Amino acid sequence: MIKTLILALGIVTAAVLLLSVRVLIKKGGRFRSQHIGQSRAMRERGIHCVQAQDFEERLPNPMAVKEKRRNEK
Repeated sequence: MIKTLILALGIVTAAVLLLSVRVLIKKGGRFRSQHIGQSRAMRERGIHCVQAQDFEERLPNPMAVKEKRRNEK
C-alpha cells in the first residue's frame, strides 16, 4: 500500500515538474494559453471559441424575424 502511494506521488511530482519546465527555467516564463481563440491554427481554419461564437450570434441581425412571447399581443 505504501509503495503504491509513494509511486503515485512520484509520478504526479514528475508530471508537474515536466509540465512546468518552461515556467521554472525561462525568465518571465508563462504557460501558453489554452484558449481556442488564441491559437493561430484554429484562427486560420475560422474556428472560434464558444464565447466568441455566442457573442456573434447575439449581435442584432437585420434580417431576423422578431419573436413574440405568448403573453404579448
